[in-house]
Amino acid sequence: MKLLRPDPPEYSAGGRPRTQALLRPHRRTNPFIWFAAFLCVILILLLIAAGILTLIIFLIIKPRNPSFDTSSATLNAIYLDSPAYLNSDLTFLANFSNPNTKIDVVFEYASIELYFLNRLVAAQLLPPFVQRRGEAKLQAVHMISSQVYLPPEIALELVTQVRSNRVFYSVRGTFRVRAIFGVGHFSYWLYGRCQIELTSPPSGVLVARSCRTKR
Repeated sequence: MKLLRPDPPEYSAGGRPRTQALLRPHRRTNPFIWFAAFLCVILILLLIAAGILTLIIFLIIKPRNPSFDTSSATLNAIYLDSPAYLNSDLTFLANFSNPNTKIDVVFEYASIELYFLNRLVAAQLLPPFVQRRGEAKLQAVHMISSQVYLPPEIALELVTQVRSNRVFYSVRGTFRVRAIFGVGHFSYWLYGRCQIELTSPPSGVLVARSCRTKR
């Protein structure tokens, strides 16, 4: 009966057994790594707490978007040159309302554009303004179109509407709003859309409108 002998250990170039050479010696974790991990945990907990606090504030305050509307408009003049360049003069009263009872809002950026059949014909940039909680603001906006080119089919439709005593415009507002509650605040973009119908100039008046405001 033969006795089985274990194979002799293989040695590395340094004279140590190969199994020992493959195992790295245990090292203590650098204290800076523990400190960085501790800071990450604290930061995550703070972010979670801030999110929960923001959600609670939103549920208590129930913020609502300001609204953009128009209560009156006048089409003073409109005519075409040679024969597809639009010249027009339109004035409308923009109504900004802050329905919140606990939040003030700042309109940091306010741009209003006038379209005819999705064709931009005039634009106006309003200066920044503040609206206190529950406050409404009326702003007269004067939109002038000077030598604005219209494609033939759009120019023909404009002539048809003027002759029928019903002219349709689209008013589009783009606003950067900052909501302020206590020491906190947040900013967002707001978009207002109004479809307006007016009688023909020189004494064109607003006869119908449809407005909506959304984020």
